Amino acid sequence: MELRLEGLQKSYNHGKTYAVKDCTVSLAPGVYALLGPNGAGKSTLMNMITDNLAPDRGSITLDGVTIDKLGANYRAMLGYMPQQQGLYDDFTGEQFLWYMAALKGMSRQQAKDAVGTTLETVNLTDTRFQKIKSYSGGMKQRLLIGQALLNDPKILILDEPTAGLDPRERIRIRNLIAQLGGDRIILLATHIVSDVEMIASQILIMRKGLLCKQGQPHQLEEELQGKVLLYPIKEAETHVNSGCLAGNSVRRGDEIWIHLVGDNLPQDGLPPESVTLDDVYLYWTGEAGM
Repeated sequence: MELRLEGLQKSYNHGKTYAVKDCTVSLAPGVYALLGPNGAGKSTLMNMITDNLAPDRGSITLDGVTIDKLGANYRAMLGYMPQQQGLYDDFTGEQFLWYMAALKGMSRQQAKDAVGTTLETVNLTDTRFQKIKSYSGGMKQRLLIGQALLNDPKILILDEPTAGLDPRERIRIRNLIAQLGGDRIILLATHIVSDVEMIASQILIMRKGLLCKQGQPHQLEEELQGKVLLYPIKEAETHVNSGCLAGNSVRRGDEIWIHLVGDNLPQDGLPPESVTLDDVYLYWTGEAGM
């Protein structure tokens, strides 16, 4: 299975503002992390992949056939968790999944089987009869992932699935996404680097509508050798010198040592123990991750 984006483009303001520009990439089964700061074009790109938004230019094909021609057959293979989706507080978790199954056009028997399986997958079986208004933020996010899984999709699109969650719930959802990989294409959009560094097989980095870098995590880190330095500073700074940015920091006695990232590093400083995906994100976007 191959999902191919070719020269994909979307603009606003009569072509004056590009949300996505000339995006070309091929996706095979696995977990893809779509990284980029807010406004980079991640959500627009996913809305085109899910056929919720038509591109101005370019094409999206699945195994060589455009999604326009595949139509309903393509949408039946999709599972989508948007960044924001309305939840009905007075529904129970199970009722919400039944409701979403009906919207997806599933038969009663299909829904019955899928709802039970999905509740187990997202670890909500024990709370299936509780009203959604009693759910924690993490439980609501897992429920939203669940509705995307109801039709056993081969292409799963997740937009900021861990936004606003505490560390424990973020770990739980990361583990769930890793388990779902296998024979699916999973595209996970986030600006939180730590959410994907252990589960993504490929990293896609967007900046200002452009897909500026792609590769396996370790490859991207290796490419940055020589562009990262441990450097002491006396106070938190963003730009230490022209062309360099401050990344992760650690306090050593009275000094703060930072990962300094850039093409024109100062002569003093120390090589880091390792280059991190945070460094990669900072280098290609010019913004610090979380």
